[in-house]
Amino acid sequence: MSTVLFENTLSVFETPEGGFALKPATIAIANGLIAAIDNIPTDFTPTRRINGAGKLLIPGLINSHTHIPMTILRNTADDLTFHDWLFGRILPLEEQLNPEDCYWSTQLGLMEMLRTGTTCFLDMYFHMDHIANAICDAGARAILSRGLMGGADDAAGEQRLREATEEIARCQNRPNLTFMLAPHAPYTCDPGYQREVAQTAKQLNVGIHTHISESRREVEDILAQYGKRPPALLEETGLLTPRTIAAHCVHLNEADIQILARTGTHVAHNPVSNLKLANGVAPIPALRAAGVNVTLGTDGAASNNTLNLFKDLSLATVVHKGTSGDPQAITATEGLQMVWSNAAHALNLPNIGKLAEGYAADLALIDLSHPNLQPTNDPLTALAYSTSGHEVELTMVAGKILYENGAFPTIDADRVRREVEATCRRIGLRDKT
Repeated sequence: MSTVLFENTLSVFETPEGGFALKPATIAIANGLIAAIDNIPTDFTPTRRINGAGKLLIPGLINSHTHIPMTILRNTADDLTFHDWLFGRILPLEEQLNPEDCYWSTQLGLMEMLRTGTTCFLDMYFHMDHIANAICDAGARAILSRGLMGGADDAAGEQRLREATEEIARCQNRPNLTFMLAPHAPYTCDPGYQREVAQTAKQLNVGIHTHISESRREVEDILAQYGKRPPALLEETGLLTPRTIAAHCVHLNEADIQILARTGTHVAHNPVSNLKLANGVAPIPALRAAGVNVTLGTDGAASNNTLNLFKDLSLATVVHKGTSGDPQAITATEGLQMVWSNAAHALNLPNIGKLAEGYAADLALIDLSHPNLQPTNDPLTALAYSTSGHEVELTMVAGKILYENGAFPTIDADRVRREVEATCRRIGLRDKT
C-alpha cells in the first residue's frame, strides 16, 4: 500500500470543545490511516509527497442520507409536488432499473461525490449487491441499507427483508462497507412490518435508516390512519433507537422533537431536497436545542439534482438564519460538525470525520487559490459560505487517492458515462443538452 506525506498543509483539526482550529501540519498516511501528525518518524519513507502550499486539508465530508443509484434520474422529475414526484414519476422509472443500471449509476454518483470531497455516505436503495460492487471497485466508503416496503403479512415485503439479510451476509466482510436496514417510511411499511424490521435489525446488530415526516401530507395521512404522528408510531413499533437515522423530519411538533430526543434518534437534515420539493424547512435549531444529534445529507440526485454536500452545507448554515431571524441559528462550525463528527457518531463509525492519528485517512484537499475563496480570511467559514465543492483538488479514502485534478484513478469515467446514457435511452429518458 502506498504511503503519502502532506507537507506543511493548512489543516482543520477538531478542538476538545468540539470546535475547529487551523494550523499548518505535516501529515503522514500509511496503511489506510493517519499515521503521524508533525512528529513524523525518521524512517517514514513516503511513496508520494504532496506540497500543501496554498491548500486546505479537511476530513472528507460524510453524506448521511442519499439514494446513489437515483443519480441516473437527475433532472427528470422537477417542479412537482412531493406526491407527484414520487408516485407519478420516480417509482415508475425505478421499476425499470436492473442491477447493472444500479452499478453504473452508483459509479456516476461516486464520481460526483469524490469530485466534491465526500468520502463516506449512507445509502438506501435496492440491488445492494451491485451497489456494493460499484463502491468496492472504486475504493469508496459507505453504509448500505436495503430499502424495505411492505406489510407484516405481505409476501413481497417478507421477500425484501429476506433479501436484505442475505445481502448483508454476503457483503459484510467487504472493505469500507457497513450496513443498516431501511424501512422506507411509515406510509410504505405498516406497523407490523415496522416491528419485524426493528426486531431483525436487533438480531443482526445493525442500525435503522428511514424517512420520517418528510411532507405535510405524510403526517396527516399517518395521523388519520393510526391516530398517531409518525415519530410516535415509529417509537411504538421499535424503529426509533440510538442507532436510527431518520431522514428529513421536516414537519415536527414539540412532542415529536421530544420523542426523537428521548429515543436517541439521529436526524439527517436534507435542506436542498426539502425545499425543492416544497416540503419546507426542518426545525433544526429546535432539534439541536433538545439534544438531538443532527447530520447532513443530500438525498438523491432525483430530488436534489446533485450529490454535492457543500451545496447542502451552505444552505443549512444560511436558511435557518433567515427563518429564525437569528444569525447564529446554525453557525459555520455547527454545519461542519454535521458533516464530520456528528455524522461519524450517527453512523457508528468512530474512526472517521477527524484529522487525528489513528483515524482513517479519508481526506479532501482544497485549492484555496480559486477566486471565490480569495482573500482567504477565514478558511473555516469559507467552507460553509464560499466553497462550491469544485475547489477540491484531491480526495482520498482509506489512504488511497480516488480523485485528483479531474481524474478518477479507480473508475473508468468514459465507460460510466456510456453505460448511463444507454440506460437513459432504454428507460425512455432523453438528454436535454
